[in-house]
Amino acid sequence: MARRKRRGSPREFSPKAVSHPPHNAFSSNLYLPDVTGPKTNNGPLHRGGADARCYNSFLGAAPMAKFSQPSELMDEIVSLTKRRGFIYPSAEIYSGLSGFWDYGPLGVELRENIRGAWWQHTVRNREDVVGLDSAIITHPAVWDASGHLAHFSDEMVDCKKCRKRFKADELAGGKCPACGASEFTQPRKFHLMMKTFVGAAETESNVAYLRPETCQPIFTDFDLIRGSARAKVPFGIAQIGKAFRNEINPRNFTARSREFSQMELEFFCRPESADEWFIHWKDYRREWYEKIGFRGENLRFREHGEKELAHYAKTATDIEYNFPFGWMEFEGIHNRTDFDLRQHQKASGKRLEYFDEETKESFTPYVIETSAGLDRIMLALLCDAYFVDEAPTGPEAREGGRAEEEKRVVMRFNPLLAPVKAAVLPLRRKLAGEARRIYEELRRFFACDYDETGSIGKRYRRQDEVGTPWGVTFDFESLEDKKVTVRDRDTLVQERVEISQLRRFLQDKLEAYFI
Repeated sequence: MARRKRRGSPREFSPKAVSHPPHNAFSSNLYLPDVTGPKTNNGPLHRGGADARCYNSFLGAAPMAKFSQPSELMDEIVSLTKRRGFIYPSAEIYSGLSGFWDYGPLGVELRENIRGAWWQHTVRNREDVVGLDSAIITHPAVWDASGHLAHFSDEMVDCKKCRKRFKADELAGGKCPACGASEFTQPRKFHLMMKTFVGAAETESNVAYLRPETCQPIFTDFDLIRGSARAKVPFGIAQIGKAFRNEINPRNFTARSREFSQMELEFFCRPESADEWFIHWKDYRREWYEKIGFRGENLRFREHGEKELAHYAKTATDIEYNFPFGWMEFEGIHNRTDFDLRQHQKASGKRLEYFDEETKESFTPYVIETSAGLDRIMLALLCDAYFVDEAPTGPEAREGGRAEEEKRVVMRFNPLLAPVKAAVLPLRRKLAGEARRIYEELRRFFACDYDETGSIGKRYRRQDEVGTPWGVTFDFESLEDKKVTVRDRDTLVQERVEISQLRRFLQDKLEAYFI
């Protein structure tokens, strides 16, 4: 794994000087097409056939099952995530709360692995990026200076027939998505920031807000971090954290929620080099999606049109995924110019310019932002990894009259991201003692599972359904030859590995996917 070098003095960087880690064995020559213009929905997600390539064809595995309707695929994924402990509705015993979700045992592991992969690629693999973990609630003046208090709102309408509420720009063809009616109330502004109070009194002077984005504290802490990290422009500040938006109409599972997590980088550079750094960060983010295993046909880069640009942006690109419900952005890359630093400098009266010791000049840095939604990326990975294929049944199943091959659901996660890396499975319960000793050793180094309930075939299927890359079976031969059978989730290839070499064997497998 790449390590950051210790540095005694700041180092200057240019886009061409930054070396990227080499592609690993998981690389699938991902091509993300660039699309210019307004958002479009090119219809349902096509699965299977010759186009289901990347990780699937790399392994020579069977293509995914086809679904007659995209909603069928989404329903299957939602059902699996709840049944297997990835995602639950928050407070389900009280009928849940719209726009809020809880992440179960496997969901927590998957999220942490995504976070770790992003942090490794964005921060630890580079010498020009440092980290921040800022407060969720900050001074209200921050949101006044950024423009959120005045402008962070959507236009809302109500259907006069079913009385359901929608964002005005979501009404395709002027029809109500719920009942099909075409009569609505006049659009009205709806503020998206969540208000709270700080202190004992609930008065206007005690009003505060849950942050609607994680980037603003990076701007307000810019000068503090620059000084303590002894950083020279160009350099970046990265943060992963919660954000909150009072969405009018949360929908599409976790894709649009009221509480969500962002993974953001603000990269500060000289104004004249901003266009070059914008291209650099587009390429660098493209590389990350390749490394974590997304299939290229489901991703695209979409350039913002001039009328679509945010007030702070000179240029912007969305990275979009073709979900079963259509294309949706899960990361934005923006040239924010010097808008944010100038706004906070003006409102606070504190100097946020950068003084270049070599040229003896002061300037306000431009900012290139990469802003990724952790929850949407996780949902996209769940959709991208979901496959249905056929696998051989075991001898016991065939003796019971079942077919030689049966359909199985398998989550083909990149092993680096998989919530469980290996499952230890004793062939019979009388072998549990020896198998448990192997499990106890492995769990010190990997996220592992132990399962002794049911036939070995059923246990394999359970692990396939949660994306465990390797099954480790301890059988009666293991008592004699001191070896276990390691089964690969995707190829179904089984090989005998010495117990004494098992940890090293699995570590070598995982290291092929390091970012």
